Parts: sequence; structure tokens; C-alpha cells
Amino acid sequence: MPESFRIGEAAEMLGVSVDSVRRWADSGRLKARRTSGGQRLIDGTDLARFAVAHAPARDIEPIGAQSARNRFAGIVTRVVKDKVCAHVEIQAGPYRITSLMTREAADELGLRPGVEAVAAVKSTNVVVELPAR
Repeated sequence: MPESFRIGEAAEMLGVSVDSVRRWADSGRLKARRTSGGQRLIDGTDLARFAVAHAPARDIEPIGAQSARNRFAGIVTRVVKDKVCAHVEIQAGPYRITSLMTREAADELGLRPGVEAVAAVKSTNVVVELPAR
């Protein structure tokens, strides 16, 4: 079953305000459903598609200092697997991050479009983590 995200969670992953996500949901631009209690939920697969289609172009400013502990929370938008490797794409706000890992690791993490994930970047390696719930 695909994951669903509350408006605030979707806003954080997209790098926008909660009001923006509400407006997109109310206008039908971003598909959302309401729970019996009236709370809006967005299907993870729909959120992944929206994130890819609406990712803003962004100029990267020069780096003055950096840390080896860069972490980008986002949503998995694409997973391509072969017999040994998996190519995973994550949309984290305006950033599209890709990671190559073993197929076994991707399978164990249950990575698929719509899954919330964190890309931890160190040097040239991107490690994908799942947030504790």
C-alpha cells in the first residue's frame, strides 16, 4: 500500500509553505483526499509525480563552507533496478538527488516512488536512509 502524507509533510518535502500545498490541493493541481476527520492526505506516488513535474530550477550559490553531514529529506520519485544495482532518485525540495546502491539494499529499504527517504551525502557517495516513525 502506498504511503500517504499530511499537508505539512508534503510541504516540507517540496520545500514550500503549507499554504501553497493547501492551495494546490484545493485547486486540484495536487491530488489529495480527505479522511473521515477532514484531514487532507496526499498519496506518495502522486506527490512524487508532482515533485518531479514542479521542481523549480535553482542556481547554486558558491559554497563558503561545507559539512560532511549533508542530509536531504525528500520523496523517492524513481527506482530502476537490474540484477545487481539500483538507481534511486529523490526529490528533496528543489533538489533532485540520485543514488546508486545494490538492489538488495533498495529491496530491504522498500524503496519505490512515493516513499519518504533521506539522502545523506558524504563526498561522492549518497546513502539513502528512512526516517524513524
